[in-house]
Amino acid sequence: MPRFYYPAPLAIGTILTLPDTVAHHVQVIRMQPGNAITLFNGEGGEYTATITHMEKKRVDVELKTFSPREAELPYAITIAQALPEAAKMDWIIEKSVELGAAAIQPLSAQRCVVRLSGERAEKKQSHWQGIIHAAAEQSGRNRLTQLAPLADFPRWISQSDLHKRVLLSPRGEQSLSDWARHHPAQALSLMIGPEGGFSDAEENLACEHGALMLSMGPRVLRTETAALTALAALNAIWGEM
Repeated sequence: MPRFYYPAPLAIGTILTLPDTVAHHVQVIRMQPGNAITLFNGEGGEYTATITHMEKKRVDVELKTFSPREAELPYAITIAQALPEAAKMDWIIEKSVELGAAAIQPLSAQRCVVRLSGERAEKKQSHWQGIIHAAAEQSGRNRLTQLAPLADFPRWISQSDLHKRVLLSPRGEQSLSDWARHHPAQALSLMIGPEGGFSDAEENLACEHGALMLSMGPRVLRTETAALTALAALNAIWGEM
């Protein structure tokens, strides 16, 4: 059954007009009145809705049933990703959502080639939010991965209210998978550097603020590979795959 994100309160018995983008998708896949779709608003659970009326650019549905089904990890993983080049961030966000990340924290680090600010940063945030919506629809998640505003690495790492922080670095003497095998499932913030990695100064700063430096094994992974490999490894070791 097709699934769509609906950014508003939902309740059984309500008749809704779908947003233009969702209505267009329903039209494209040639659905008809009487067909059923699934709607979720990111607050948990999902609703089965029946199409009641269709026009050229309008689709109305009635919410019929609610399911409390959830597909969230029992531990919250934040991907703190230093901005990579080109469209790599899109890929990282999409796949992180599919793998169950609870939050994405874009970071600006010393070796980042991409620099975002002002209107350009706002447009990127909106674009990334759309990717999160689409990935949640595809992956069956009923809660949205939270997207934090772009932050400067030194300022972000100095916060005291973060989850346990893990810095992924080839300098780590222990691998993430080995560490995870000897620790219970728990909330983590995984820090991944840009192309070229975090600078020595940034890694030292992270450790000064209590971060645990771990490697991804004997091979050096690209920035767009590291977060996804780390998430998959944790899910496998902690019993979610």
